[in-house]
Amino acid sequence: MSFQAPPTLLQLAVQSLLREEALAISALQDLPRELFPRLFKEAFTRRQSAVLRAMVQVWPFPCLPLGGLMKMKVPYLETLQTILDGIDILLGQKVHPRSHKLRVLDLRALHKDFWSVWAGDKTDACPRAVKCKRKTQGRGVRRGNEQSLKVFVDIYLKPRALDACLSYVFLWVEARKGLLQLGCKKLKISTMALQNVVKVLEMLDLDCMEEVEVCCTWKLSTLAGFAPYLGQMRNLRKFLLSHICEPASISPEEKRKWISQFASQFLNLECLQELSLDSVSFLEGQMDQVLRCLEAPLETVSITDCQLSESDLKSLTQCPGIRQLKHLNLSGVILTNMNPELLRVLLERVAATLKTLDLENCRIVDAQLIVFLPALSSCSQLTTFNYLRNPISVAVLERLLCHTAGLSCLSLEMYSTPWEIYGAQGASHHKRLEQLREELSRTMKPLKRTKTVWFSIIPCPPC
Repeated sequence: MSFQAPPTLLQLAVQSLLREEALAISALQDLPRELFPRLFKEAFTRRQSAVLRAMVQVWPFPCLPLGGLMKMKVPYLETLQTILDGIDILLGQKVHPRSHKLRVLDLRALHKDFWSVWAGDKTDACPRAVKCKRKTQGRGVRRGNEQSLKVFVDIYLKPRALDACLSYVFLWVEARKGLLQLGCKKLKISTMALQNVVKVLEMLDLDCMEEVEVCCTWKLSTLAGFAPYLGQMRNLRKFLLSHICEPASISPEEKRKWISQFASQFLNLECLQELSLDSVSFLEGQMDQVLRCLEAPLETVSITDCQLSESDLKSLTQCPGIRQLKHLNLSGVILTNMNPELLRVLLERVAATLKTLDLENCRIVDAQLIVFLPALSSCSQLTTFNYLRNPISVAVLERLLCHTAGLSCLSLEMYSTPWEIYGAQGASHHKRLEQLREELSRTMKPLKRTKTVWFSIIPCPPC
């Protein structure tokens, strides 16, 4: 037999107020602020439009984190319209009441805890929005914008039409230029149509952008057209770019021009911490143009499934932005014919800070590994090392493991099973494999810490 807990006094008070909408609305000016989140949530659930519209106008917190309650889907459109109607009334007031505090309408799926606990000590309900505001004020934003309402959304631009709620927000914002600012922290683009992307970017306060992901097969010329907007995202922390193609018909002069137009924007990105370039065809022989503009101290560099030259790898070792690098991913970059000294120099430059190193499927051979092995051994902060899909012999693997055994922070190592374990016909030599495991266990036993050495059952054949 189960017993349901009796309602609390707060729940009873909220339920009592909402039975009489007129009474609830008239009481809002004198209502303790600790009642507002619970009352708003209950009115939202019941879709009591009149109460919601009135509550927005006297909201006692700097931020209304509406995205923590609703999804940007069609069923919520009517409720969203009701709340924006209430904000319209607020925007139309020439003189705001002293109790007026609303500065941010947050439509992102965040701050869900705001609605489940009393928010009385959370005046900074949208701390990152306030942080962005501080930064922009420091650069001399006009005083007229200081008190304007900020609306925050996360945007995913797909080939198909925008969600109904987001489309309505865009139309609502566009009709109220000068009265509010539309900010976006996270932008993902997977549509080919640059003109549609530009329409959205023109509406945004790009200074608030923190994460951008471009994951569509844009041409290099399209990327160059996007570049001026990228340069305005001065608080950008994370930039992911994938599947940019280089047309065969492009002239060397056009290529240099478009790459320069893109790369030069990095000079403006003083807050950039993470750069990811995946399957970007124009990089080969051009890394110097991109990397010399990266002056901000990066935490993550990921260059994957790209063709690079020795000069590109050399440019990476000389990049001013890698002096505090924590995560390096070069998976899918074939290094078989490159001078291993370059990888040695690169690891020496980042040895003091590097935490994760991903060299999967770089096709590094034993002779190259031996050259940069001492540099790998000096990466004292390394926690994860991925060396899958690189051909390695048993003898060099044992030598590698003796070096990594001295890295006190290293907790995960990943390797392909040496090809020779499987024999000429590909049949598994189980006895030799078990022997290798026993040898590894003896090597690891003196280490008084948890450590995982993982082997793929699929061997990597010799190059």
